[in-house]
Amino acid sequence: MKIELEGIHKHFGEVDANDDIRLVIPSGTIQGVLGENGAGKSTLMKILSGFIQADSGRILLDGVQARIHSPADATRHGIGMLHQDPLDFPPMRVIDNFLLGSISGLIPARAHARRALLDLEDQFGFSIDPEAYLETLSVGERQQLEILRLLWLGVNALILDEPTTGISAQQREKLFLTLGRLASEGKTILFVSHKLEEVEGLCTQVAVLRRGQLVGEARPPYRTEALVEMMFGKAVALGRRASAPAGEPVIRLRSLSVEDHRLRVGDVDLEVRAGEVIGLAGMEGSGQRLLLQACAGLLRPVAGRIYARGRDLTGRGYHSFMRQGVSYLPAARLEEGLVPGLTITEHCTLVDGGEGPFIQREASRTSAETRIREFSIRGRPETRVEELSGGNQQRALLALLRQPLSLLLMEHPTRGLDIESVIYIWGKLKERCDQGTAIVYISSDLDELLLYSDRLLVFFGGRVSPPLEAVSTSAEALGQLIGGAGW
Repeated sequence: MKIELEGIHKHFGEVDANDDIRLVIPSGTIQGVLGENGAGKSTLMKILSGFIQADSGRILLDGVQARIHSPADATRHGIGMLHQDPLDFPPMRVIDNFLLGSISGLIPARAHARRALLDLEDQFGFSIDPEAYLETLSVGERQQLEILRLLWLGVNALILDEPTTGISAQQREKLFLTLGRLASEGKTILFVSHKLEEVEGLCTQVAVLRRGQLVGEARPPYRTEALVEMMFGKAVALGRRASAPAGEPVIRLRSLSVEDHRLRVGDVDLEVRAGEVIGLAGMEGSGQRLLLQACAGLLRPVAGRIYARGRDLTGRGYHSFMRQGVSYLPAARLEEGLVPGLTITEHCTLVDGGEGPFIQREASRTSAETRIREFSIRGRPETRVEELSGGNQQRALLALLRQPLSLLLMEHPTRGLDIESVIYIWGKLKERCDQGTAIVYISSDLDELLLYSDRLLVFFGGRVSPPLEAVSTSAEALGQLIGGAGW
């Protein structure tokens, strides 16, 4: 399917999210879409997939103007979108999610859908149990299911928004093979990402957006420096390794075991010292999140002890850990970290509290303005958090962290952030380390783990490696451990 975007405009108040976007994407192309946080990438993709409508402009599909007013319209026109956070229903079974959007009358044609799902799995080398509950699947498997569902619905153009966030290197490789095969069959792929190495290795052409405008296009061979300069309007120096001297222990784990209904992580001994950064690596669902939640008092251990700043907090709740300077930053920004419907100022009110029984609105607004400025958040004090881009939501979460902290626990701290934002955020986090905060975080980005961590723990099926010195660990060795080799 050939896609042509002609003069696409979209305004949100005074902000030009898309300003006269003109782009031609031939059939069989893997079109990369690059841009800094807030550049307008997601807005453009949501217009194409029917989630929002442009203020003006035209969309042509194979030379014919298409009027797309909803995601259902987009699907009927052969366009489907795979979101960064899959839009599915975890309490339901795989087969029921697969049936979503299909026209099957009052009684769903489950047997027919099951056969179609298994046939598609065979074609692409996937292995998903149709009767499994979705909540038991990894993020990568949920992506695979969504791709198969959209193909079954007949899409000829597939939009992927930051699809490699939260999946393992092996799952990413399988995803890229799938996208290459679809393109070879004439499908059109739009690949939105902040990761230049992925775009350069996968895409047949790239469009770069900055502040709502299309500022350039490129084709192989790509020059990384040129793409970065188009994204930011300037050259950006890459981050560098920087370690703070380790201080006193802030948390100790002694023969700790945690579990959920799927997995048990057992006999973990670890001592985390003030100022150090420990990265947790592993395939999604290998136990990293269980350990991180136990360290925050969000999950009760089944064995062993947890000591925070010398106090035995085993079995205590999150508020007990918070009183010892522990804070937790979840990966699900709007579901677990922020409160949809509230403004940045109102979030500052919740975090800062106040004197007496009354809300100090002016003080909260001043606090919001300070945080917006210090963390370069593209929003105003009165902006509701759900109106921020994903990257700016992440900046807001980091800006709202209390001071001081002895231990900061984070899931995917730079998820969905562009290069400049990643460098900026880690600069802020390293400032915390200089002040004595220890950081333990989960990431699926091997380069991030190796560049910013002092030590690494690798998880595989509930097993945990001894701590590895990041400076003496290679990406290849780390990838092999994550994949199960060398245990």
